[in-house]
Amino acid sequence: MTAQIISGTEIAKQIREELKQEIAGLKQKHNLVPGLATVLVGEDPASQVYVGQKEKTCQALGMYSERHDLPADTAEAALLSLVDRLNKDPKVHGILVQLPLPKHINETRVLYAIDPKKDVDGFHPVNVGKLMIGEPDYIPCTPHGIWQLLVRSGAQVEGAEVVVVGRSNIVGKPIANILLQKKKGANATVTVCHTGTRDIAFHTRRADILIVAAGRPKAVTADMVKEGVVVIDVGVNRIGKAESGKDILVGDVDFDAVKEKASAITPVPGGVGPMTITMLMLNTVKAAKLAAGLS
Repeated sequence: MTAQIISGTEIAKQIREELKQEIAGLKQKHNLVPGLATVLVGEDPASQVYVGQKEKTCQALGMYSERHDLPADTAEAALLSLVDRLNKDPKVHGILVQLPLPKHINETRVLYAIDPKKDVDGFHPVNVGKLMIGEPDYIPCTPHGIWQLLVRSGAQVEGAEVVVVGRSNIVGKPIANILLQKKKGANATVTVCHTGTRDIAFHTRRADILIVAAGRPKAVTADMVKEGVVVIDVGVNRIGKAESGKDILVGDVDFDAVKEKASAITPVPGGVGPMTITMLMLNTVKAAKLAAGLS
């Protein structure tokens, strides 16, 4: 069996093209420009790259963006004051505070200070609760990207046995909630495995769709999956340097071995990664429409 490679790069490109047209229509018909504000505290190199990518994507799609880079010793009160100002700014429809924050700042307090209507990451308790009952305004970006990969690649989700490895608030719990809902493209039977699961392989071998966000390189091996499984690998692990000096990246799934049994699988890189920023843009466009009473 040769697995179909589910390209997040290609699917993200397709969604961005759709968004570009929608944004052009909002400008033309309603004089509405979706706006995203990013806030970066400190100089974490990975965070700087992520924020830069978000800024570039906004520009490419024709959105308004503003970036706030603050020194690492910024007081929590000053950060909360900035969030409050952005909450009140009508040009800004989405606010993203890049994590992790420096140790002296309470991340929870900062995330909860964001207006739920501008919480395009979908992490505020109001938005988590709405997702839980199946009426979300914003679906968290990585889980939303996973869902789009499944739906747009033609995976049969309805009625499927889905196994999620990992129970984080960012990926595991939200994707389980999304796929449980009695909706088109969902309505699956979902099992969530984690560090307390006695025999993970027992569960993963039953999966029609396996979503792995374990945070460990090649944690899922070929003997842990059945023939014909659809595999979404969320992990990105740096395991060394190539001769070129580039990082060697692998997922949480042993790609080379598992692709011989899978019917479809995402690569690392080029799978889930490109979808996350794209879904952030989609959420920001939705926030602009909600603010203007268009949705």
